[in-house]
Amino acid sequence: MATPSATIDLERLSDPLAEIVREAGAIALGYFKSGAERWTKADDSPVTEADIAVDRFLAARLPELAPGAGWLSEETADTTERLDKRLTWVVDPIDGTRAFIEGAPEWVVSVALVEDGQPVVGMVFDPCNDIAFIATRGGGAFRNGVRMATPNPAELSGAKVGGPQALLGPLKSYGVQKGRWHYALANRLVKVAAGDLDAALARPNAHDWDIAAAHLILEEAGAKLTGFDGAAPTYNRPTTRHGGLIAAPPARAQALKDALHAERDALDALEPYR
Repeated sequence: MATPSATIDLERLSDPLAEIVREAGAIALGYFKSGAERWTKADDSPVTEADIAVDRFLAARLPELAPGAGWLSEETADTTERLDKRLTWVVDPIDGTRAFIEGAPEWVVSVALVEDGQPVVGMVFDPCNDIAFIATRGGGAFRNGVRMATPNPAELSGAKVGGPQALLGPLKSYGVQKGRWHYALANRLVKVAAGDLDAALARPNAHDWDIAAAHLILEEAGAKLTGFDGAAPTYNRPTTRHGGLIAAPPARAQALKDALHAERDALDALEPYR
């Protein structure tokens, strides 16, 4: 069984965290319905005034839940201060900003609290469909209050896998089927925890804020998140970037890892993208 946090009362934290993230989702949803100014960041990725508004709201409200915790958000300039903290908030105010801009209800708010490099509480909230995924370390994972538990088959034939075609194409010969595409990576990953997808894949280049909350939700539902090398991600490091990722129940994750390694030529040709 996973070990709960040694420094914070996760049971006490869960309900107020859910309330804050839902409020953040409501702010984003207001902009989604009425329209939001948008521009392009230095790394050529899009951002909107909704991303910034949600980021500021969460930065004002989350610290009260874990005093002294560090801060890492996609929409806040990063500093090295967080590296000295045992606890750090890892936040994506809107995961799926391109979908948000296009008017597609495929975006989520993702928040995790990381302790010593591992997420101990996490929430992924889909405001458009009012779906909340939340988990605490050792306390289980829930979708709108209903506990999730993933089965653990090993076979790939017939498995519905979400991910980019560059990864799915080489797996077609193993019987893998293309699952529904979810642009927001956090949303794609939690669909595995919920059983809506049998597995999910991501190219290299995801950041901490894309995956930390979903990682815990997957684990507490009985699935796992690993790199193509089989190692689980760790967080709050000097670099926030990760390599290619597999989300699946343990036996299927191993089968996918083996298949992807057998198709190494296809992997080596990948461009970093989600």
